[in-house]
Amino acid sequence: MANEEHFSVLKQGTTAWNTWRNQHPPLQPDLSDTNLSDTNLSNADLTSADLTSANLSEADLSNSNLTGADLTSADLTGANLTGADLSNANLVLAYLTGANLTGADLSNANLGSADLSGTNLGGARLGGADLSGTNLSNADLSNANLFAANLVLANLTGANLTGANLTGADLSNANLFAANLFAANLFAANLGGANLGGANLVGTNLREATLTECRIYGVSVWDINLTGALQNNLVITPEDEANIAVDNLKIAQFLYLLLNNKEIRDVINTITTKVVLILGCFTPERKATLDAIRNELRTQDYVPILFDFDHPGSRDITETVTTLARLARFIIADLTGARSIPQELAFIIPAFPSVPVQPLLLSSQSEYGMLEHFTKFPWVLPVYKYSDLPHLLTSFKKRVIDPAEQKAQKLAQP
Repeated sequence: MANEEHFSVLKQGTTAWNTWRNQHPPLQPDLSDTNLSDTNLSNADLTSADLTSANLSEADLSNSNLTGADLTSADLTGANLTGADLSNANLVLAYLTGANLTGADLSNANLGSADLSGTNLGGARLGGADLSGTNLSNADLSNANLFAANLVLANLTGANLTGANLTGADLSNANLFAANLFAANLFAANLGGANLGGANLVGTNLREATLTECRIYGVSVWDINLTGALQNNLVITPEDEANIAVDNLKIAQFLYLLLNNKEIRDVINTITTKVVLILGCFTPERKATLDAIRNELRTQDYVPILFDFDHPGSRDITETVTTLARLARFIIADLTGARSIPQELAFIIPAFPSVPVQPLLLSSQSEYGMLEHFTKFPWVLPVYKYSDLPHLLTSFKKRVIDPAEQKAQKLAQP
């Protein structure tokens, strides 16, 4: 039970209380089990006070000093704790539902198994805090500092962690279902066994984080940093379905869609069997040749992808062409007037032995010296020379498509 003298002084107001505290510096106030609901205690000096099981619901504790205070099982529902100093405080089993802790200092505080559901902790300092088993569902932790915090088994369902600093935090077996981790920093954080189902991981830093045995069904992954992260047994299926696990967070959402979406499977099939990469330098004078090649491929049920070396754009050419080459059934390289294509082919051809390359050349032009080197590779077909566009059109299927398709089938054989 509370000390009646201590409680009586506090009821006189913050000014009288702080004066009394200054006059009795060694004293540890005993305010346990007191009813201080709706009380104005802003700027109060409550350092090391015993407030166990106290009723502080709807109280105004803004900018108060609660350093080292014992608030075990205290009721702080709806309390105003903006800017309060709760560093090293004991809040085990405390009730802070709907409380406002914006900008509060909870460094090294013990909040084990406390209820902070719906609490506003925006910009709060929680470095080194013990939040194990804490209910933080739907809490606002945007831009909060949770450096090295203990969040083992914490409930963060629907929590807003936008821009939060969780460097080195322990989130093992935490529930982060539908949590918003946009642009959050989880460098070297431990997420082993955590539930990340439906979480927003857009722009999240997970460098050197531990992601083992996590549930990631429905996770949104874009622009994520996974450098050095440990990724093992990431379960991509809902809890009521048989587990399917992968070891790469970036491909997890795609793999689930692939398994459950026939349209996407059809797209993959199209990419692996129908895409033809066309390389060339198609100036306005050669636009008709480009259109002819594309149209002929379309009539044969192929999907032409054009890379025009006359307009390389801002991205690295070799990187772009290499990516496209990986998707292709075969490559058609029109060498007419394209000075840079031989250099790109010198990189592509050795790297993709399963992708046939069919070179084309207007017969009025001389062959490049590098062509002799290219033809040494079995997957490079002989250069097909055409005299003009009508000649190319009439012979395209027989002299270009059919040889390339036959070569692709042969290369695909075991």
